[in-house]
Amino acid sequence: MTGTVILTLTGLLSRFIGFFYRIFLSNVFGAEGMGIYQLISPVLALSFALTVSGIQTAISKYVASETSTHDYKTSFRTLWAGFILAMALSIVCALYIYLYADWIAATLLLEARTAPLLRIIALSIPMATVHSCINGYFYGIRKTAIPAISQLAEQICRVGSVYLIYHICRQHHTTPTISFAVVGLVIGESASMIVSVIAILSRAHQVFPARDYQSPKGLLSGRTLRTAGTSSASSGALISVYRRIMGQLLQLAVPLSANRLIINLLQSIEAIYIPNRLMAYGLNNADALGVYGVLTGMSLPLILFPSAITNSISVLLLPIVSEADASGNKNAVRRAIMTSIRYCLLLGFGCTAMFLLIGRPAGRLLFHSELAGSFIITLSFICPFMYIASTLNSILNGLGKTAQTFLFSVVSLLLRLLFVFIAIPIYGIKGYLWGTLASQMLQTLLCTISALHISHKTHRACDS
Repeated sequence: MTGTVILTLTGLLSRFIGFFYRIFLSNVFGAEGMGIYQLISPVLALSFALTVSGIQTAISKYVASETSTHDYKTSFRTLWAGFILAMALSIVCALYIYLYADWIAATLLLEARTAPLLRIIALSIPMATVHSCINGYFYGIRKTAIPAISQLAEQICRVGSVYLIYHICRQHHTTPTISFAVVGLVIGESASMIVSVIAILSRAHQVFPARDYQSPKGLLSGRTLRTAGTSSASSGALISVYRRIMGQLLQLAVPLSANRLIINLLQSIEAIYIPNRLMAYGLNNADALGVYGVLTGMSLPLILFPSAITNSISVLLLPIVSEADASGNKNAVRRAIMTSIRYCLLLGFGCTAMFLLIGRPAGRLLFHSELAGSFIITLSFICPFMYIASTLNSILNGLGKTAQTFLFSVVSLLLRLLFVFIAIPIYGIKGYLWGTLASQMLQTLLCTISALHISHKTHRACDS
């Protein structure tokens, strides 16, 4: 419960800061600038999926099981093994993006102006890998304060650095470009990385007495790790241990990463082709990017603001449900399912009502855009479905139903892509909004049917 409160409060604070940061960006760079900025999001998402997303979850899962036995040495080795794997992938990914930014921008993103932005964000990928692996460890041991603080540090430093750069430009009578927002992203990632590294070194000092290691670096590498009465393993034995741990991590991480990669690839196709299909509807390039910027850079952040609550719950549900399932606590699993549905419905309908009331005034007041207000009203109807799907996805993943959640996500994304390619050229952006609502309803329906089926089986097993 405490972990959920910490994550929720910091998540809400981070989203609060980020929301007004979006308002600032939209006012400084305009709708077209926001559209260009949003186009680099698919590259970041694909990079995260390829390098660390599955490994972070695997670290969290294995560390959760190891800390129940107080096997801190194996937990740290799990973290270190996952970090080595993820960092190797992230360096390769960052180099590829940096060297081939022009090709990626022109050929894949269909917008050459994103090339300099891609070179900048390439620098953030290894940093994101560091704090993602460490956060996976702390999620596993249910110390959510560290991921929460690192998230908050990232947001504050990112926003603060961009504000500072903007005011320096104004003082020197130069025109700020959207590249400064991407520089802020790199600064934010570096701040989050520093906080995470300090936290893991502090954790090492807490759980291991000073006599049990020569240095934090040695502790993490496994070269000097000891438990009571057990001497350090030889180099050959340590290599064998790390091979085994890496094998376990990859066994779980590869399917998760592949699933995330496919989902993010579909989402990237969607994001890239929305402006393209809007041009097929009849808009010019600047107007298409402008509409895309209003949708993804202004309206959606407001709609997603309350999801900090459900995201926090989802992060914590995976290890909790996984542990309950492993220990045979069927009642805990059933309670998690029913409670999640009940409270997500309540939150979702409340948010829908709120956005219906404030949608148009918020669009005018915050973004100076009638179009943003119209988008907010239409998107408000996805709130109940979005919140339920996110929490049930986490529960199903915790129960080992990753294949099901992957299938549900792919089916809903394919439905949305149909609307992108077929409906947008006919109905404009309204076609996409209809597709978003339809796909979210479909995914929620599939997740709910699966979760209720598991809950029913669990209830019968408890009764018998």
